Amino acid sequence: MNDWVRVCATSELLPGESKVAWDGDTPILVVNLDGDFYAVEDQCTHEDFELSAGVIEGGQVECTLHGARFDLRTGEALCAPAYAPVAKFPVKVEDGAVWTRDDR
Repeated sequence: MNDWVRVCATSELLPGESKVAWDGDTPILVVNLDGDFYAVEDQCTHEDFELSAGVIEGGQVECTLHGARFDLRTGEALCAPAYAPVAKFPVKVEDGAVWTRDDR
């Protein structure tokens, strides 16, 4: 999948906020961390559960199902029960909008 997917206008995703966009069958969690945008797959690698339901704090997201945490900047799993990272996706800001894509 090479086409970029429009997430929203930059004014609709303020610092500390998040949105989920879909690139085909892939849910992508896009987060504004102090003006920088990051995107990871919206799926915990421990169990098939959406990370967007979790708490985002300090550049991390915590899965509400079992408490696994992931770094939103790198996708790295930070604690058990998750050991595998979540997929990280590119983000660009263009024409006043936030864009992402599944580049795997």
